Amino acid sequence: MKKEKLFYLDVMLLATLGVILVVHFFRFLPSGEDKLLLIIFASIATLPVILGAARSLRNKKISIDLLASIALIFSLFAKEWTSAVFISLMLTSARIFAYYTETRARRAIQSLLKLKPKTAKIEHGGKFIKISLDQVKKGDLVAVGLGEIIPVDGIVEKGEASIDQSSLTGESIPIAKTKGDRVLSPAIVVDGNLEIRAEKIGQETTLEKIIELVEKSQGNKAEISSISEKFTSWYIIISIVGSVILYFFSGNLNLVLSVLLVTCADDIAIAIPLTFLAAIGYAAKRGIIIKGAKFLEGLSKLKIVIVDKTGTLTKGKLKVEEFFTFGGTRPEDALLCAGAISLISNHPSAKAILNYVKENHIVPSEPESFEEFSGKGAIAVWKNKKIVSGKLSFFNEQKIQITDEELDEINKEKEKGLNITLIACDGKMICFCALADELRPQTKEAIAELKNSGIERIIMLTGDNEKIAKRIAQSAGISEFHANLLPEDKINYLKKYLNKKYKVAMIGDGVNDAAALALADIGIAMGAIGSDIAIESADIALMKDDLLKVPEIIKLSKYSLSVARQNFWLWGILNTIGLALVFGGFFIPASAAAYNFITDFIPPLNAMKLFRLHIKRKVKL
Repeated sequence: MKKEKLFYLDVMLLATLGVILVVHFFRFLPSGEDKLLLIIFASIATLPVILGAARSLRNKKISIDLLASIALIFSLFAKEWTSAVFISLMLTSARIFAYYTETRARRAIQSLLKLKPKTAKIEHGGKFIKISLDQVKKGDLVAVGLGEIIPVDGIVEKGEASIDQSSLTGESIPIAKTKGDRVLSPAIVVDGNLEIRAEKIGQETTLEKIIELVEKSQGNKAEISSISEKFTSWYIIISIVGSVILYFFSGNLNLVLSVLLVTCADDIAIAIPLTFLAAIGYAAKRGIIIKGAKFLEGLSKLKIVIVDKTGTLTKGKLKVEEFFTFGGTRPEDALLCAGAISLISNHPSAKAILNYVKENHIVPSEPESFEEFSGKGAIAVWKNKKIVSGKLSFFNEQKIQITDEELDEINKEKEKGLNITLIACDGKMICFCALADELRPQTKEAIAELKNSGIERIIMLTGDNEKIAKRIAQSAGISEFHANLLPEDKINYLKKYLNKKYKVAMIGDGVNDAAALALADIGIAMGAIGSDIAIESADIALMKDDLLKVPEIIKLSKYSLSVARQNFWLWGILNTIGLALVFGGFFIPASAAAYNFITDFIPPLNAMKLFRLHIKRKVKL
């Protein structure tokens, strides 16, 4: 609120100074009154600049306000009242522009806030009533209808609906939700109705956490931004010392003042931070949370990317690749048995087999009894038949006979790197399923894009065996991988690759890989939506399981750095031209102030093109 009040005061001051200059140049007042007016408002407008310089010095910082204060004081001593007013006009305009650009960047980052509902409908006394959002409590049953915004994070208890999660993930394709599914604020119901049990409210929701993290991201400045600040500090010192030396040799106060006015570096001080602020805002709207400019810049220096297999390259869900029957068993009979024993189990293999059974239009029925043996298999009684499923070692324990021919088929599938689940009926093996973790649709394309973006090495880490790891790596287009790893092994491998000469990124699911994500130069969490651990442990959080967003943000990083460097060049060229005009005798203080006023807007305007950025996949920047 304080900044907003100062902004309005600056707007009033700008308008007043503008009117005074118009009155002066068109000679609307007698010379004595005109001069008095110039002196009064030149002095008034000098105060905010001097106070700003004093605050910076108190905080042991050298700011642009110090250089501007000296220029203004010189103007007043030289009785250059018109120049002083013009300088004040320039500095006031710069403050207004800085506020505007910062506000616009904040709006880009916080664009999600406009979707935040103010009310919610909760169940009370058997019917739903509308209350203020801040009155909603955990455990409340919240009703959300067609076209309404989901106000809380929670679990669907009743209803079916398609929801638009684009405000969180950047993807506009509606997602189907039904009983038991998790939903997040501020998704919009585009079809159907839902009743949701509130789990997270207020500041605990995913939306609020994202906004908070992105707002804090400016604390992590990019190296080029820090260099810009250091450069500006030294530049100011050199300008002041140079001006003293110039005055000592020339004795020309107007010449010194003109030099100070032309070389004021307030434009570059605004443009560099604005570049990264705009880029982070752009990424946030795309469902990519970057926790600081230093991580955005770091992406441009990546040489090695380490990826976890399960949940990153693959979906983390098994799928039946092959189905074999033996002993003359009909496939539909084998599938009925497989479906029956898989119907109750929560094991990933059982779920994959059950999906395969249903895909083949077989409707299994529940067994009369069921017992699961952790890490081994399961035994069920179904229609008075004893059904057994599990690993080969479990079948040996149960003394189920397996012929040499059947064993050969099992070993052939194992050689391909597939997981095997055997199924027997009444002591005789009738079939087995060869399962594999399914590669994400975007994985192969994303790996190719990473290579094209300049990544020298892509290394896959996994706890799976060598054969499974090799199959996934080859399918994804990765030549380097390490298998049979425990979580601590992944950390040790990561440590080997860390190097001060380049950046190393770790891409994981943000939960199991939290330690590795924190250790890497840049930790990137996949599918962080709804996961507090993922959002907090990673430096960059992809709200959607889309590996293609990684090469996308690498392009964004390189483009942002390119814009930042352009701003340095623009500033240097404009200053050189200005100094040439000063020493060529073309500029007096007033015209030097006017030149600075006009050229001040060029680097920040160049940075603002990031607000209009549209990065497309496979588009070179």
